[in-house]
Amino acid sequence: MPTKTLQIPTPDGQADTFAAFPDGGGRHPGVLLYPDAFGVRPVLEERARELAGHGYYVLVPNFLYRHGPAPVIELPEHIDAEARPGLFAQLMPLIKEHTTERVLSDADAYLRFLCAQPEVGAGAVGTVGYCIGAVLAMRTATAHPDRVAAVAGFHPGQLVSDAPDSPHLLVPELTAEVHLGLAVGDMTDEALSAFNKALDAAGVDSTTEVYPDTVHGFTMPDTDAFSPTGLQRHWDRLLPLLHRTLSDDD
Repeated sequence: MPTKTLQIPTPDGQADTFAAFPDGGGRHPGVLLYPDAFGVRPVLEERARELAGHGYYVLVPNFLYRHGPAPVIELPEHIDAEARPGLFAQLMPLIKEHTTERVLSDADAYLRFLCAQPEVGAGAVGTVGYCIGAVLAMRTATAHPDRVAAVAGFHPGQLVSDAPDSPHLLVPELTAEVHLGLAVGDMTDEALSAFNKALDAAGVDSTTEVYPDTVHGFTMPDTDAFSPTGLQRHWDRLLPLLHRTLSDDD
């Protein structure tokens, strides 16, 4: 599986990015894959390779590039419950600096770069995200309805808040089909209801599903949260979504 490490130019610098795409040449649908809070690392690179094996050109940007190349903090080989508090103490100040303005500026740069790659077809792209990456994927899709035809988020971060730019308030901008795969407890009943009502009111083709017997972070094999059945369910939902919505049109 061909892979590259690329630098995406943005208004604030260069975002280091992992790319994976099918072997054998040709042009393929593009997917922008946002990592969780721990960022680009071997399990995310493997995730991109596996998705590329299904026929997609996949970009995984280091969305915290303003603070250095990935990994922006030192990570253990396995992220257990004991390690999490210390890691989040380092990461949360960086994530709080990643304002909506920065998210949207970066999303524009990422999509422009993705669509310009010679291996990427001219059709619509998909956005996929994990944890905070699900929020970034949703913001990218709502800001670029002309480019994004599919958005998938797994064990998402905060999609419903009191902020005037809460992601759920921007749902009417979507043209993409949406799937959210949640862990038990990822969203309160009230928040999930608000998000589903926003999707329904906007007429968005969507599914939201709480994956049984999972905890936040269930798709990540390098954490204690990992659930093999949860990861498989994620693939069972993600691959058909991308197949339905993205094409190989050049």
